[in-house]
Amino acid sequence: MGEWIGRDRKARRAYGFDEIALVPGRVTINPEEVDISWKIDGEKIPIPFMASAMDGVVDLKFAIAMGKLGGIAVLNLEGIYTRYDDYEPILKEISKSTPEKATELVQKIYTKPIKEKLIAKRIKQIKSAGVPAAVSTIPQHAERFGAIAQEAGCDIFVIQSTVTTVRHISTAYKVVDIRDFCKKMKIPVIIGNSVTYEVAMDLIETGVHGLLIGIGPGSACTTRGVLGIGVPQVTSICDSAAAREVYYKKTGRYVPVIADGGMSTGGDVCKAIACGADSVMVGSAFARTEEAPGKGFHWGMATPHANLPRGTRIRVGTTGSLEEILYGPARLDDGTQNLVGALRTSMGNVGARTIREMQMIDIVIAPAIKTEGKLFQAAQRVGMMK
Repeated sequence: MGEWIGRDRKARRAYGFDEIALVPGRVTINPEEVDISWKIDGEKIPIPFMASAMDGVVDLKFAIAMGKLGGIAVLNLEGIYTRYDDYEPILKEISKSTPEKATELVQKIYTKPIKEKLIAKRIKQIKSAGVPAAVSTIPQHAERFGAIAQEAGCDIFVIQSTVTTVRHISTAYKVVDIRDFCKKMKIPVIIGNSVTYEVAMDLIETGVHGLLIGIGPGSACTTRGVLGIGVPQVTSICDSAAAREVYYKKTGRYVPVIADGGMSTGGDVCKAIACGADSVMVGSAFARTEEAPGKGFHWGMATPHANLPRGTRIRVGTTGSLEEILYGPARLDDGTQNLVGALRTSMGNVGARTIREMQMIDIVIAPAIKTEGKLFQAAQRVGMMK
């Protein structure tokens, strides 16, 4: 498998969202009658949307709003919400910074130590609103922060890094034993990020309850440019979902795959699920909501890295409320609003009653899917060609 890219060197072809299309089914279904719910560790979640653990996307208010609308918002325990008691001035400072100074400013802001007392406080503040609390941390802090989060009543704990593997080697710090960590935790553990079949299988076998798939596709991420690594999302999701299926057939335990990054429209979300994802984690689309704390700006989780920032602050603007982005009514024609409606309509048109059925529909390689017949849209920069 693969093509020759040079003497004695082969490379496998990989695909992104813009290179495929979903094939309509022989049976169509009323969009209001499809089931878009998914489960993690047996708990049913109404809609398959998670908000990324990025400071410009999720704060306490956003987490509560997202929970009340049926989704999950993940709070970043490495961010400003656990470093500063009053974080509003910090957000304002970031939003007012010039593009030239933004990365330097963010690096400086994130040097302040994390206050462990704020971890429990933030979780309790979210829980007090009657919605699930989900938080994220890097592997090095997982054991300490996991214990604090669980004690505070956290519902979902996420371990997240640029590239996550079971076999991590380091002499500088203690490496988290993922298998042992999952046994200790009494709440679901989601881990990421990965992009290959082999790593997905390794992670699933540790006992995790969900996988985050995607390295570098996010709109505010520059990992692919800085480090040169990553695999386009379509191939990443398909390969990881294949590992999930093999493990499920072998053990009977189903571990959901969560596509993380690279989805800016409803069509991208539909394609991610058709490729095998059970849910999607989205950043930029939610950063554009009125509830987002970034005030029209969005920055990557790796932006504050002290020596090698792998993210940038981007201006995304504010286009509507969180409810409009999720449920509509859409006021824009580019697919960035009413994501739930787009998923329901797509599932209805391909004849998929559930997320599981959506994962089994026909897909075609279609590099012209976005440009075919769109001459006027391209010329006028409207619709799909903005």
